[in-house]
Amino acid sequence: MEKFISLTDTAVPLEIENIDTDQIIPARFLKATDKAGFGENLFRDWRFNKEGNPNPDFNLNNKKYAGSILVAGDNFGCGSSREHAAWALKAYGFKVIVSSYFADIFKGNSLNNGLLPLQVSPEFLEKLFIAINSDASEKIHIDLENQLIKITSTGESEKFDIDPYKKNCMLNGYDDIDFLVSRKEAIQKFEDTKLQF
Repeated sequence: MEKFISLTDTAVPLEIENIDTDQIIPARFLKATDKAGFGENLFRDWRFNKEGNPNPDFNLNNKKYAGSILVAGDNFGCGSSREHAAWALKAYGFKVIVSSYFADIFKGNSLNNGLLPLQVSPEFLEKLFIAINSDASEKIHIDLENQLIKITSTGESEKFDIDPYKKNCMLNGYDDIDFLVSRKEAIQKFEDTKLQF
C-alpha cells in the first residue's frame, strides 16, 4: 500500500446522510474478484441517469469540485459489509473520506485498503461543508501523524481518532501481511527464546 503521512487537497462535498454500500457500488457490479474497474461504477445510480448520461446535479459530475477528499454526510458506509465499496472509492481517486460517523465494517475495510475514514464532530463537518460550498478551491489539510484535520483558509482544526495499529500501517504503507513481515526479526527472536525453555 501507499504510505499516508499528510495530505493537503481540495474536496468534493456530498451532503447526503446514510449513504450505504449499495449506493457506493451497486450490487450488480460485484461480479469481479479483483479491484480493477470499480472506480468507474462508484455511485453509478447517482452519477448517471437511466440512459447512461452523467447526472449534472450530482457533485462528482460538477467540474468545480475535485480532489482526493470526499466530505460526506453522517453515517457513511452503512448497509452490507462489501469491501468493494472501499475498492471503488479508492479506485476513483479518493484517499480520505470525512464524515461524522462511519459504519464499523466500512471503516475497517477502508483502513485495510489504504483509504482513511476520518471521523469528525457534526459541528466540524458542518464547517467543512460551509467552507467547500463557499469556495470549491478550499484546501483541507490532513495530518495523520498528529491526527489533525484543518481548513486551511480559516485555520479551524479538529483532532481525530484512529486505531494505533491501523495508523502505524497507513504511515508505513503496510497491509496486515507487510506489518507481519516488518516484525520478522522480533518474531524470530521470540521463537528462539521460546525454544530455549
